[in-house]
Amino acid sequence: MPHSVWSAFVDRSLRVEGLDLLLDFSTMPIRPEDEARLAPEFERAFAEMKELEAGALANPDEGRRVGHYWLRAPERAPEEALRAAIVDALERVQAFGARVRSGGIGPQAGVAFERALFVGIGGSALGPQFVYQALATSDDPLSLSFLDNTDPCGIEKTLAQIGDGLARTLVVVTSKSGGTPETRNAFEEVRARLMTMGCDPSRHLVAVTGEGSPLETRARDEGWLATFPMWDWVGGRSSETSAVGLLPLALAGHDVEALLEGARLMDEATREASLAANPAARLALAWHVAAEGAGQRDMVVIPYRDRLSLLARYLQQLVMESLGKEKNLAGETVRQGLTVYGNKGSTDQHAYVQQLREGVDNYFLTLVASLEDPPEPPLEVEPGITSGDYLLGFLLGTRKALAADARRVMTITIPRVDARSIGGLIALYERSVGLYASLVGINAYHQPGVEAGKRAAASVLELQGALVEAMRKEDDALRADQWALKAGAPDMGPEAFWILEHLAANPRRGVRREGKILDPNARYRLGLS
Repeated sequence: MPHSVWSAFVDRSLRVEGLDLLLDFSTMPIRPEDEARLAPEFERAFAEMKELEAGALANPDEGRRVGHYWLRAPERAPEEALRAAIVDALERVQAFGARVRSGGIGPQAGVAFERALFVGIGGSALGPQFVYQALATSDDPLSLSFLDNTDPCGIEKTLAQIGDGLARTLVVVTSKSGGTPETRNAFEEVRARLMTMGCDPSRHLVAVTGEGSPLETRARDEGWLATFPMWDWVGGRSSETSAVGLLPLALAGHDVEALLEGARLMDEATREASLAANPAARLALAWHVAAEGAGQRDMVVIPYRDRLSLLARYLQQLVMESLGKEKNLAGETVRQGLTVYGNKGSTDQHAYVQQLREGVDNYFLTLVASLEDPPEPPLEVEPGITSGDYLLGFLLGTRKALAADARRVMTITIPRVDARSIGGLIALYERSVGLYASLVGINAYHQPGVEAGKRAAASVLELQGALVEAMRKEDDALRADQWALKAGAPDMGPEAFWILEHLAANPRRGVRREGKILDPNARYRLGLS
C-alpha cells in the first residue's frame, strides 16, 4: 500500500476509547480549509449543545427542553426531581421486565406471558424494532412483535401470526400524547381481539405515555398492569434510551445497562469541544462537506450485518425529521435536510451499488462493519475462507471501488453487534444530528411539517364525515367533486374522490359506486351494492 494512502487512513481515522469504535474518513474529501472554515461554527455548536444539556429551552415557543442525554447520565439533569424520576423509571422498567420474564406477572394466575406486542409509530416503534432485531436471539424468554401502522391488513397479518398466543401476549401501547391516531387504532383492534377471545384486556396492557395524558388516565382507570413515563423533554426519535426503548430490551432479557453504558460513553466522547477529537463533530463535518451544507447529496447507509438492516430506517426518522426544515432559526426560508436511504450489504451490491459506482454523483455513503462472527466453529466455504470473510471482503471491495471513482465514502466499524455498541451508535447519530443542525442554523428538535401533516389528515377525516352526512340527505348519484361541494369543501374534490372510492371498495361501508373503479367520472350514492 502506498505510504500516502496508509498515512491518510491513520491521520483521518478516529477511534472512540471505551467503545472500541473506529470512524474512517480517509476516503472522504475533507480538506484542511473545510475544517478551518467551519471551526467557528463548531465552536458555536459545541456551546449550544452544552447549553441544551444544562437545561436550556430547545423550543422556546413550546417551553420545551431536550433531555435525552440525561437518560444515560441522570446526574446531569438540571433538577433533582428529574434525576430521581429518571432513576425511578429505569428501576421500574428493569423490575417489571424481570417479573414478566419470571412469570410473576402474567395474564392470569399461574400463566406466564410468552411474547410481547408493541403498539406505536415513528420513534415509538422504529428505535425499538431496530434494537430488538439487532440483539434478538432464539433464547429470548419473550419474543417481540410490533404494530407500527394503522393498516388493517398489517394489523390482521400480525394478529394472525400470533393467533391464539394473543391470550399469553403482553401488549405495550406507546404514545406520548395518548391520542396518536395510528397507535390508537391498532390498540383498539388488539383490545377488541382480546375481548373476543374472552380475555380481560387490563391483564395484558401496559402504557408508555406522557404524564397526565388521556392514555395514562385510561390505563389508571381500567387497572392496566403498569404505566411508564414518556416525558415531554424526550422526543420520539431520541427516545430509545427511555422506557420506550428500554422496556422491550428488559422484556426480551437483554442488557439494558450495557445499552445505556454504550450511549453514555459516546456522549462523553462527543462532549469534547474539539473538532479533531469529537467523533460526532467529525461525522457532522463529513455530512456538511459532502452535502455542501445544503442537502445537496443524499446520505446512504449500508451496514454489513443482517442484524443492522433496520439502521437506515431508524436513521431516516432521526436525521430527516430533525434536519428537514423550511425555516432557519432567524425565520428565513432555507429548505434544509439530508435524505437518508439504505438497506444492507452485501445485498445492496446486487441492487443499487451499481448506480453508486457509475451513476449520478448525488450521495455520500456510510459503510458499517462489525468484526465478530458467530462463536460456532466457522465453516470454510472455500479453503481458508468463511462466509464472514466474504462479508468483510464485499464491504472493503465496495469501499475501494467507490473511492477509486472519487465517490464519498466513510466507514464505521464496531467490534461486535451487542447492546453496548448499539447504544454507542445511537448516541453518535443523536449527537451528530444536533451538531449539524447548529452548523446550518436550524432547530433539530421540533417538527412543524409533521404537525401540519397530522392536521391535514384530520381535515380529510372530517371531510369523510361531511360527505356521508351530505349523502344521507339526498338520493342522487353524484360525482366526487359534486359531493365535495355539498359537503362544504369545494376545493377538496380530489380528496373526496379517494374517500368515496375507498368506501365503495369496501361494501359494508354503505357507499355504492355507479361507473368504473377509479374513474373520476364515477358517481356515488348511499346504499349497499
